[in-house]
Amino acid sequence: MQKIIEIKGGVARKPEWRLKSPIDFTLLDGEHIAIVGYNASGKSMLVDMIIGRHPLLGQCSKYDFAPSVKELISDNIKYITFRDSYGDKDGNYFLQQRWNSQEIDEDTPTVGSELDKAYALSSEDTKQHRLLKQQLYDMFDIRHLLDKYIILLSSGELRKFQLIKTLLASPRVLIMDNPFIGLDAKTRQQLKEVLQSLTRWHALQIILVLSKSDDIPPFITHVVETRDMNIMPKVTREEFIDSRKPLPTSVLSDEKRERLRTAMRSLNNGRLTKTGTEIVNCHKVCVKYGERTILKDLDWTVKTGERWALSGQNGSGKSTLLSLICADNPQSYACNISLFGRKRGTGETIWEIKKGIGYVSPEMHRAYQKNLPAIDIVTSGLHDSVGLYVKPKPEDIDRCTEWLDMVGLKDKAQTNFLQLSSGEQRLVLIARAFVKYPDLLILDEPLHGLDNRNRRLVKDIIETYCEDHTKTLIMVTHYKEELPCCITDSLELVRN
Repeated sequence: MQKIIEIKGGVARKPEWRLKSPIDFTLLDGEHIAIVGYNASGKSMLVDMIIGRHPLLGQCSKYDFAPSVKELISDNIKYITFRDSYGDKDGNYFLQQRWNSQEIDEDTPTVGSELDKAYALSSEDTKQHRLLKQQLYDMFDIRHLLDKYIILLSSGELRKFQLIKTLLASPRVLIMDNPFIGLDAKTRQQLKEVLQSLTRWHALQIILVLSKSDDIPPFITHVVETRDMNIMPKVTREEFIDSRKPLPTSVLSDEKRERLRTAMRSLNNGRLTKTGTEIVNCHKVCVKYGERTILKDLDWTVKTGERWALSGQNGSGKSTLLSLICADNPQSYACNISLFGRKRGTGETIWEIKKGIGYVSPEMHRAYQKNLPAIDIVTSGLHDSVGLYVKPKPEDIDRCTEWLDMVGLKDKAQTNFLQLSSGEQRLVLIARAFVKYPDLLILDEPLHGLDNRNRRLVKDIIETYCEDHTKTLIMVTHYKEELPCCITDSLELVRN
């Protein structure tokens, strides 16, 4: 059988790129592989060796991409990673640009113009290629977005765009890093169906890199697991599923749980906060970008002690609504919004608004390009800054270290943020959201990219935090099973 990719005894040239033992990896024609493992277990390093980003010692790698006539590895293997969503605009992206239409110049590309460019560059304009394009547009329900600026796409819409752009190139091997995160249930199913169809229609082998190992689609034939920077032998999908051990019902230790409760009791000592008072009040809120309406006449009240699940299809306005509450969106001052009993636009500063809010989101993760030690990233949450500009007090360092310990990263306190795995980065940003023990906790897809154990860990932390009835929670997720048991209310947005 044709060996499309074969690596025997692979060792990276640079010591900092090496796994604990030489790797053996083979992708055969007809195989579709899932690479799974805990966060920071070596998944991305394995992929970097496969695609040649981390050159190997000797001649231990062989490639046979037939029937493709393309010669370069980069033309035959396409790799979509978490940070690829904005494409060429990524380097110039900053958090408020997504919400501020005045920052978008006329040269900013639209979805349609970028996909047309990708189509023209990827292959000849044949009947089969045109059919592929139309099928991708239909399956991903992308036509209504073709005139939209890329910078204004939601997290899920960005994922659709980048997948279509890559699939238009008809690669021989397609590697996708956590392709299902950020997608609503309908779109996840559509993606699984279109990928399964592509495996039948084209000479295409698929490799999925999955942190959520219980989300392996049926078309996957084999699984490669990474454990503690070692590569396990390839097994069939059925063998892997049969060998999985169930997670414990709780991951956060009793000792850490009690430390969190003690810290919250100490902070609340002597403070009188009434439950049932209004924290957020939105009245007839409308948001438009040009002719496109995102939110229309939205009424929503959130009271102290309530725990809301915010849901809706990709592009329905969930992240936009949260950006209004957090004052990241300039249109928030044109809307009738009150926060903590104070009407927006009555003289408060953005820092006064953010003072009582802990926040994490996919947009924040994409925008956070500060290569500072993890402890500094968490400490910046005390001042609601992107980066650390105020020298922390010793007690602040102690609190931030405590939160890194809470998410299992105390030993990574001095590791630079961009040297952490994507999952570890998300845990650091979650610790940053909690560190000031905010009255309002806004978690927009907080479990993105986390492995099964860390997903359970973060849920344990949220549930323990919400034992304090003065704390209010708004959480967005496309996976209902990710919602903590403390949820009391729900709001579903409908795409206009």
